[in-house]
Amino acid sequence: MHLPFWLTTALLFPVLLYQGKRARRETPRLPEAKGSPGGQYGKGTPVFRVLVIGESTAAGVGVSTHDQGLASQLALQLYERSGQTIAWHTFGVNGIRLGELNSKLANADLPEADVVLLSMGVNDTTGFTPRFRFRQQLTDLRNLLAQRYPAPVYLLSVPPMHLFTALPSPLRHIMGWRARQLDRLYQELAHRAPGDFRYLTYPTITDTSMLASDGYHPSDKGYRAIAGALATEGWLPDHGRSEDKVA
Repeated sequence: MHLPFWLTTALLFPVLLYQGKRARRETPRLPEAKGSPGGQYGKGTPVFRVLVIGESTAAGVGVSTHDQGLASQLALQLYERSGQTIAWHTFGVNGIRLGELNSKLANADLPEADVVLLSMGVNDTTGFTPRFRFRQQLTDLRNLLAQRYPAPVYLLSVPPMHLFTALPSPLRHIMGWRARQLDRLYQELAHRAPGDFRYLTYPTITDTSMLASDGYHPSDKGYRAIAGALATEGWLPDHGRSEDKVA
């Protein structure tokens, strides 16, 4: 139990409640992206297939269509670097928590994939999901996906909410504190069970031009930047990269 966090949160609760309600009221609620949630870059049978699952980032909030979102842009970066055909698919729900995502995934018609990336944490942060429950839900997710996707699930780092300047202080600092706790849980799981989980982080978006109009979610430029950072990390399995770059 993280006693200092809970004591601080309890002490500031009236202020946090007020600021949270005000932030929800004043922050524009952007829609999920439209269009096909999957596609490919290159011709013929894909040599590598990427699946992104999760909350608003996986749902493409901040851009108009899914081909501007994270999964598509990551596939595009890999295609441009390798010259090989790369497929992508995304499955996300804006505002969802991990337990709810697991329920939806249990009945979802998902495609084959060589790698699965999980983009979660913000809603479980703001919803104060207990750490023990979040850990169990991650285990449930892995068990749910293991038969179809035997490779480790890649956990994308929880966004550093203490840097969300659109949130007032002290709310953003409390949310940032909680987000770091969940992010450390990701890292612990990846360290203890590398066959089940891997941890991935990427540079924080500080350029406001990379944010959507709500000041929270990435814009198309932001998704490209995140995808570019992920594509150069060297974490992907060898998928037959060619020596020749695509022009």
